[in-house]
Amino acid sequence: MKAIAFVDYENIWEGLHEYGYRLMPEEFIQLLEDYADHIGVDLKAVYLYANFDKEEFWRTQTAFEKRNIFTRHVYGKNNYVKTEVRANAADTELMLEVQEILVTRPKAAELFLLFTSDGDFLPIIRRIRAWGKEVRIIGVKDKINHLLIPYCESLDVFCNLLNKDYAKYMPVDDLSIGIELIAEMQMRLPYVASTRARSYLSIKLGRTASEVKDFIQYLLTENCLIEKELHDPNLVIKKTKIYLLNLVNPLVTKILGSNLTEQLAARYTRLSSEIVEK
Repeated sequence: MKAIAFVDYENIWEGLHEYGYRLMPEEFIQLLEDYADHIGVDLKAVYLYANFDKEEFWRTQTAFEKRNIFTRHVYGKNNYVKTEVRANAADTELMLEVQEILVTRPKAAELFLLFTSDGDFLPIIRRIRAWGKEVRIIGVKDKINHLLIPYCESLDVFCNLLNKDYAKYMPVDDLSIGIELIAEMQMRLPYVASTRARSYLSIKLGRTASEVKDFIQYLLTENCLIEKELHDPNLVIKKTKIYLLNLVNPLVTKILGSNLTEQLAARYTRLSSEIVEK
């Protein structure tokens, strides 16, 4: 039986991430191959949809393309400035491509595999079945929308991944060195833009973009870091998101010491006139 797979990669990635698992391209590709062998189908093509601008997916598009997976970069929005939002952009692109194949290449596949847990795909499932094709939904256990349950693969495809023995990232392990690195940046730069900070931390800490994102969120939650908007006339959009260490937090001042804390406080004072208060 000929099959084509359509992957709502962000949906699958986020579902596994909620269990504490960080899906890597190589693992997902191997999972696709193993699953196709398990159900005995000839997997003719794989179409994968994601916003590859997201930190979680940096440098992943090439890994997929090298293994003959057709990637579709679907931008949703810029998380750092107020730009156009494309709600459910990946869903729309995926469904349009399914319909295009049904209409223009009806003999391309007898089985359509949809890797998603999103209930918004119910209409396209009905259309696939109306064309006399078989469809299977493969999602993350306990994350699948109830509307999709009748079409779900009974096999827990992601079970082995979730049961792997791996070390879960603990942001607290990087607390001291991370705060020191942010302070070091702020002493040598006019200001520390959020994107630059995350890139620098990723290199210096040896962490993935996803782990750095978790680390930043941890700092914000623990009130060690403050997020502000700064006016910068040199930028096209005239403003950017920046990070400031919370110098009234005893934990931060203990890590930095009194001398460095005072120096940073003076620099923050000079920045205050450029900060955009919301």
